[in-house]
Amino acid sequence: MNAKDLLLLSFFGLMGLAQAAEVKVASLHPLIGDLLRQVGGDKVEVVDLIGEKGDPHAFEPQAADLVAAEGASLYVVSGMGLEGYLPKLKGILAGKARIVEVGGTLPALHGACVHEGHEHDHDHDHDHDHDHEMDPHWWHSVDLFRRAAGVVADELSAASPENKAVFEANAQAYRTKLDELEKWVKREVIRIPRDRRKLATAHAAFQYFCEAYGFEAYPVQGLNRERMPDAAKLAELIATLKKERVSAIFPEKESNPKMLESLTRDSGIQLGGELVADGRGMTSYEEMVRSNVTAIVAALSAK
Repeated sequence: MNAKDLLLLSFFGLMGLAQAAEVKVASLHPLIGDLLRQVGGDKVEVVDLIGEKGDPHAFEPQAADLVAAEGASLYVVSGMGLEGYLPKLKGILAGKARIVEVGGTLPALHGACVHEGHEHDHDHDHDHDHDHEMDPHWWHSVDLFRRAAGVVADELSAASPENKAVFEANAQAYRTKLDELEKWVKREVIRIPRDRRKLATAHAAFQYFCEAYGFEAYPVQGLNRERMPDAAKLAELIATLKKERVSAIFPEKESNPKMLESLTRDSGIQLGGELVADGRGMTSYEEMVRSNVTAIVAALSAK
């Protein structure tokens, strides 16, 4: 092989590398990982730092955890106060990468917007020192997740301007898919009589869902998954649920169902199917939404 052939070979080799060049990004939430893959396509390498089963509420980044994400230009988090560890993460990264809070530009709901007569005391609602006056569970609104696709497309385009057209096209295709998903959600919800659209859940993770699709929220534990109500609060809650004729209480896959089992036993209200609050154990955002809506409709539409 002569020098000219070698030069051509190395030139085409370099071209191949240029075409394969990817942006490396780290995701710190199961649903954000899915969003990054949908918008980034084959131009983005996504490293899921907390994994499918990790808890985005409780994750505490250690330098060792970040080895897999070495070279990532973006660390993408959900935002709205969910990640109490952000100052620590900023310290570990020391300016080597940008931290993007996807929920930072989205409209937030505050506190647990629950039915009158069952307000939660926020003074102690601090889960891992997070400020939970702002409800961080924005992804339960398909509309907000659709808006988040645009946020991610902009951030990826800034990190890799040469792939901007690809990211924008992928985001548009994904938004179209989410349009269909939202139409499906609305069609399903119509099957529940209006006076039965009362969603009693383990903790207040579903108020964006309630706000978007016309439900009243009855969270048992407020915004804090770890804090159990005392006996008096529990008795008050049972009375409220009975008075409001709430027909089912839904446990979460991530929560201890024992308290809800005793609640349903004491109140005679049925136990609904398990809901997924933050995408853990799901392969995609769409799978989580379909799973939750199917469980809600099955329990609340039945006479």
